[in-house]
Amino acid sequence: MTITYDPKHPLYLDEADVREELTRVYDICHGCRLCFKFCSSFPTLFDYVDSHDDQDAGRMTPAQQDQVADECFQCKLCYVNCPYIPELHEWALDFPRLMLRHDSMRMANGQVTLRKRATTEAMGHTDALGKLATTIPTITNVVLGAKPGSLVRKIVEKTSGVSSVRLLPPYAKQRFSTWFKKRTTPVLAKKQGSVAVFPTCLVEYQQPGIGQDLVKVFERNGVECSLVDGAGCCGAPYLHSGDMDGFIKVATKQVKALAAAIRGGKDIVVPQPTCGYILKKDYVDYVGGPDAELVAAHTYDSSEYLMNLHKAEGTELDTNFTGEIAESISYHIPCHLRAQNIGLRSRDIMKLTGAKITLIDQCSGIDGMWGLKAGNEEFSVPIAKKLANKLEAANNQIVAGDCHLANTAINEQTGIIAQHPLQVVARAYGIPEEPSK
Repeated sequence: MTITYDPKHPLYLDEADVREELTRVYDICHGCRLCFKFCSSFPTLFDYVDSHDDQDAGRMTPAQQDQVADECFQCKLCYVNCPYIPELHEWALDFPRLMLRHDSMRMANGQVTLRKRATTEAMGHTDALGKLATTIPTITNVVLGAKPGSLVRKIVEKTSGVSSVRLLPPYAKQRFSTWFKKRTTPVLAKKQGSVAVFPTCLVEYQQPGIGQDLVKVFERNGVECSLVDGAGCCGAPYLHSGDMDGFIKVATKQVKALAAAIRGGKDIVVPQPTCGYILKKDYVDYVGGPDAELVAAHTYDSSEYLMNLHKAEGTELDTNFTGEIAESISYHIPCHLRAQNIGLRSRDIMKLTGAKITLIDQCSGIDGMWGLKAGNEEFSVPIAKKLANKLEAANNQIVAGDCHLANTAINEQTGIIAQHPLQVVARAYGIPEEPSK
């Protein structure tokens, strides 16, 4: 049994060693049970162990171990709440990273079906798909935007492994980076910072409006904006599917591009929480080295950066809100933002407008792309329904959330179109929404 989360360790992919480590960790989790409420992995684990009179986690079959791992969707919340993590305890328990090790072991040892491998490939090439989709958005959106459960979507599921019952975010006609390069750059009256925007695939190809409002809000507050030269997908689809080689290849390229921007005097700003977590945490864990450490130290969530500016000595945000101000906002807290341990910065910046904020602390069940994969509906849809019930009970004027995939799940379950917090702030400033092209 080896306690390691390092993919370069010689025993990282050894099945016998991985399964011994699963037994050790499952036994600790069964004795603790603190994380019973976060996902179905833990209730499933507890039921398997409880079925034996001696409650020995070592009696679980490999198939049962695999089922627990399959139900983990990398929300990271168990890590945030675990008292036995490497930084705190000698047991060095990191459940999410052990699940990634397990998935990598199964991928490397040929235990993952060709269909699942094909799905990883289809979802992993987000830049290639995004470039093609934004070139022919009308055709793409007719196919991917077909009604969930329709014949078209069932065909897409058969060919790509993307669930036919989940609503998918449409592709934009114009990419965010195209808009950025064509726009007229304003002259800043008082420069308070300089950032390079890492837009993420979701903003670049599917919701450029988030990036447009981010840039306008930042520039209104004296923050110079540029793009990360050579930036692409952060690699999350590969990492969360167990393709560690694919992830490290992508991540190494991104670390180089991001570190170059930082050495050029920029901080990195990320508007999507999953990608922000990858840059801050996973690049250090799986790529490592001075450049990865540099990237982690200079990467900020978009609201985090602005609130740091507001609280720092000598800088402050413009709080003259003369536009459309919502009286009440339901703010959905994404799991991967909570896992960054930076506080509720999006809530804080929206509170500056004078709005009343209701916190909605419920996972969306998407977490990366897990919830969009065919076969995961049994677990992901009920989680999304819980979120919908909480939003409907709050009954506020608007809904806001940092994660566009989670916002899409909200739209799927409630019909409500949720906004990114910086879009809320932009409207409160009186900044009009950029017309779609």
